[in-house]
Order: sequence, then C-alpha cells, then structure tokens
Amino acid sequence: MSTPRDYDGSLRAIEEMVALIERTVGEQGTIGVGIPGMVSPRTGVVKNANSTWLIGKPLERALEERLGRPVRLMNDANCFTLSEATDGAGAGFDSVFGVILGTGVGGGITIGRRVHVGANLIGGEWGHNPLPWPEPSELPGPPCYCGRHGCIETWLSGPGMERDHRAQTGDSRSTHEIVKAADAGDANAKATIARYHDRLGRGLASVVNLLDPDVIVLGGGMSNLPGLDEAAAAAMRPYVFSDTVETVVRRNVHGDSSGVRGAAWLWPDN
Repeated sequence: MSTPRDYDGSLRAIEEMVALIERTVGEQGTIGVGIPGMVSPRTGVVKNANSTWLIGKPLERALEERLGRPVRLMNDANCFTLSEATDGAGAGFDSVFGVILGTGVGGGITIGRRVHVGANLIGGEWGHNPLPWPEPSELPGPPCYCGRHGCIETWLSGPGMERDHRAQTGDSRSTHEIVKAADAGDANAKATIARYHDRLGRGLASVVNLLDPDVIVLGGGMSNLPGLDEAAAAAMRPYVFSDTVETVVRRNVHGDSSGVRGAAWLWPDN
C-alpha cells in the first residue's frame, strides 16, 4: 500500500490496515498509532508534522470515531525510541535518545523506558534546531518547511543528503546511488558522505551536551548507511563538552518495524 499524501486518504489507509489485521488474526485489538508530529492537547489537532496534510486535523478523534474504540497516538520517533528502549538496541540503558533519519529528522527520549514528551510535546525534536557549529558555507542553510533555514533536518534527512550532493557537484543522485558510487571510489560521493558524517556528529554532540544520554539509537532509512553508528560516534567526540565520551551510539535492532512496535507498546498492559 502506497502512503497517501492527503488527510482523508490517510484515515482510509489506517482503517483498512486495522480491518485487514483483525481479519487475519481473528480478533479485535487495541490501536496505537505513530505519526510524524503530535496532537496538541489544547486544540486536539495535529501539529509539527512533516506530513503537512495532517497539520490542523483532528486525527486522533477521527480515528476513534471510525474505529469505534480508544486510540493512543504518539510521535513516531517517540514510538521508535520506546521500542528500542524496551527490547532493542537501547535495552538495559536508563536514558535513550532515539534518532529518526529518513525523509525528515526526528528524535525521542525515554528515561526508565518511559517516553519524555515534554511540556510542549516536543521532547527530542532536535531536527528543528539549527545545525551546530556551522561552517560559513553552511549559512544560512537550506529552507525548511517549518519556515526557517538551516534546520538539522535539511542537512541530515535523505533529501538533505541528495540536495547537498547536487549543490556540491551538480549531479542529481539518490542516497542509494551516492553510497554505491562512494563504494566504487567516486571522490565526490565519498566527500558527500564525509560531510554527512561530520554534520551528524555535530548534531548528536549538541544532544549529548544537553541530555547526556546513556545510548543513542539510530533509525530511519539513513541509519542503513554502512558503518554510520561508528562514524557518528567518532564525529561527535570533538564537540562534546567532556574529557571522556561514554555515550554509546548504536544502530537499531528492529529496523522498519520499530516504530510500529513502539506504537503497540503504548498499551503496555496488553
């Protein structure tokens, strides 16, 4: 099923998936949903979603009406982090920062396997902070859908890497093609990946300086870059305000299923 890019289509897709799953297993279940944003408790509508067609929509209420039962809805990066903190790459650590590097960039925080959403429901939203320690050539930075320039998301998302490669070389390639070219020894592609590693290291160092988590777990499609966990750990060390850096950087365990698993964990009693 392709991902709908409109509100009504998104509602239908979720309703159809739930119906299919319940027909397959032969019983009704609880519903947890991860979205690229959050529902504001003040207004009851979605905010901060890079799936911009969801912004301002009463998604949680609409799903409860369509599905005829309570729905627990959480930011997808929080769901990912909860999954990996429970029985994934962050298991056994008290504080976990989960990173989503995909079409957008998000993050989540768990402490003692509990999601920290924050007073404004934006705990972990590092993707919409400016890229730390920018080079002059990185200013003001690419425009972001949030209305600002130079957000971490504009550099570290998949489209961000593709844009950076195109800006530096004039060559339009997908992330997969860039990695393949780098493996084949292409100097421009290798330089693009090196810039990505450096920017990821700077971004994660700012997280360590603020939260000092026990472990950082990398997720999203970009986390599949070969050796990214080791490269990120090495790149962030010079920027961390400490003589030692004990924070572990790991690739996720549960892959593309981790966000869905985290949504299920929103109902821990089940």
